[in-house]
Amino acid sequence: MILKKSLAAVSAAALAFGLAACGSSDSGSGAGGGLVLTNGSEPQNPLIPANTTETGGGRVIDMIFAGLVYYDTDGKVHNELAEKIEKIDDTNYKITLKADQKFSDGSTVKAENFVKAWNYAMENSLQSAYFFEPIKGFEEGKKEMEGLKVVDDKTFTVELAEPTSDFELRLGYSAFFPLPDSAYDDMEKQGEMPVSNGPYKLESWEHNSSITIVPNENYAGERKAKNDGVKFTFYPKQDAAYADLLSGNLDVLDAVPDSAFSQFETELDGRGVNQAAAIFQSFTIPEKLEHFSGEEGKLRRQAISLAINREEITDKIFEGTRTPATDFTSPVIDGHSDTLKGASVLKYDPAKAKELWAKADEISPWTGKFAIAYNADGGHQAWADATANSIKNTLGIDAEGAPYPDFKSLRDEVTNRTIATAFRTGWQADYPGLNNFLTPLYATGASSNDGDYSNPEVDKLLREAAAAASVEEANEKYNQIQEILFTDLPSIPLWYSNVTGGYGENVDNVKFNWKSVPEYQNITKK
Repeated sequence: MILKKSLAAVSAAALAFGLAACGSSDSGSGAGGGLVLTNGSEPQNPLIPANTTETGGGRVIDMIFAGLVYYDTDGKVHNELAEKIEKIDDTNYKITLKADQKFSDGSTVKAENFVKAWNYAMENSLQSAYFFEPIKGFEEGKKEMEGLKVVDDKTFTVELAEPTSDFELRLGYSAFFPLPDSAYDDMEKQGEMPVSNGPYKLESWEHNSSITIVPNENYAGERKAKNDGVKFTFYPKQDAAYADLLSGNLDVLDAVPDSAFSQFETELDGRGVNQAAAIFQSFTIPEKLEHFSGEEGKLRRQAISLAINREEITDKIFEGTRTPATDFTSPVIDGHSDTLKGASVLKYDPAKAKELWAKADEISPWTGKFAIAYNADGGHQAWADATANSIKNTLGIDAEGAPYPDFKSLRDEVTNRTIATAFRTGWQADYPGLNNFLTPLYATGASSNDGDYSNPEVDKLLREAAAAASVEEANEKYNQIQEILFTDLPSIPLWYSNVTGGYGENVDNVKFNWKSVPEYQNITKK
């Protein structure tokens, strides 16, 4: 998840690399045979679960923390800290924790650790606070949600303000992880060196260089570490990471550079990975930009989308490792449809693009340059330049890719709303549901709504979908929402990413999960 955590935007988002040093051959002394050496990127923020919405921090958070449930390799839900999650009626749940669950400092995980963490996220308006909106009493800045009640050390109840069809499905996302009692004594310290409760704990964080995690001896769940730890090295370029993989200085790589797409599976001799994943990629044009608001903006967004030759770009640049988008979600998620009304706006149609651009010019003549910002450390230059050239050649305007040195510098401008161009976005799913690709990105005021999109009809349908009697019924609503999005285009869908990665000869049991992240805890060193 760049993505903001995901690709959110990149969420999800966004498989971006941070700044860095090259890999090394660190080894440990435990049964795992040494540290697993892999790539990563500098987290945007301190490692507080509910304030981490991008993949650099997200992959670490998911390994050092544990929630009520977890998602397996295929995205199926399993209880982790929860002994039982009982649905009392449409809006009430009773959650019972397993016994003998501890944090890395030896303190016991209690019901209060969940309730207090969720309230803290709301009170302090953390980036994932939006995920708690369904709970009765949610209001950012408020101290407590009245819908959360601690019954005893192992039990708490949740009352929702209204039925939420996928509430239980969401509970494996990092926003819902607990925090230890000690966190509230010094939250800055907690973010820098977290006391956690997952399969691993943080050993070191060398900013802009690497993060190392080691097994947490106090973890009693099903995701036990089968190695001596994982070292995430932050590379300035994907090519450097790939070179380290080939030379044996890196064990696992989750994003092959585009320069190696044609040969990586051959060079890795059966150790290459090219599989579908829950990753949607796009770029966002902020509502505030000149020429991109109101009816003029709607026409220009549609024209730009129609001016992009997705088939050619995915074929020539990505060599079969991307699939042109047909919606705003992912084909690996239940409920996905590739026959939605309005999806034709994602097809290359130069004549229609020019027609709509001319209509927009009748409202206000175009001025200036169209730029797509991207982080140079993530291997995005080729597609950004190709996309800009497709727009330029079709519409006859000045268009170009606009590089930022690293992911963090791009995301900081996006988050602070100081960016003055379009910018790459996307989403790497937090949990396996259509809603996860829609509400966080397109609901008014949502945590990853980086373009500040707002449509009352979309908000209304999102509420109706959340209140649906089943996930299947909700998915019908979510697809109605997407048909509105095809008209408004708050983001311009580009393609779905396969996970294109690989692993070295020094490791076994490497699998990439439903959202393209290696199952680090299962990897073994030879």
